[in-house]
Amino acid sequence: MEIDKSKVTTSLDKWIKLNVGGNLFMTSRETLLKDPNSMLARLISDSDLISDKDENGAYLIDRDGKYFSPVLNYLRHGKLILDSGLSAEGVLEEAEFYNITHLIALVKEAISKRDQQTSVVDNKQRVYRVLQCQENELTHMVSQMSDGWRFEQLINIGTQYNYGSEENAEFLFVVSKECLSTNPREQESNDRAKVLQQKGSRI
Repeated sequence: MEIDKSKVTTSLDKWIKLNVGGNLFMTSRETLLKDPNSMLARLISDSDLISDKDENGAYLIDRDGKYFSPVLNYLRHGKLILDSGLSAEGVLEEAEFYNITHLIALVKEAISKRDQQTSVVDNKQRVYRVLQCQENELTHMVSQMSDGWRFEQLINIGTQYNYGSEENAEFLFVVSKECLSTNPREQESNDRAKVLQQKGSRI
């Protein structure tokens, strides 16, 4: 039985080999043509864009193959996937090099979200509050602590009030909570609370 060579050639033409920085990739012509304005689409369809090929017939591209994988995967399924340890800035550099407009926008959006999350974490601080109470109020104070507040220290400041024949010791009740704050007055209040806590630890 004679094999139709024209059909074999046509089938092979559907697949393109790329040698990116020494890393070999194989993908369909259809995938590379997903963004017709990209450098990759022009590479396989524009005769004016000349590229050398290696001994296996793969197009030689002098870029980092590690960062090419997310670019190629985006052309395959239209989603941006950044593996752990892969720099978003590195992927952005490649997206801009290959001129893939929508991917550029997706990576920039991912970088912006990451930076916003980092900023929120950096702005978090522990807020301290000092409450004054009497000995017979301690149980009530603990039970009424709202969500997020944490007991830090109880400082005995002595007996200052007499009610009849009963003496009630006074305490400073130090609590803290992690939250966002950019208020200088609040920071000053926190600093005073920390000083009280440090003094209390020496009482």
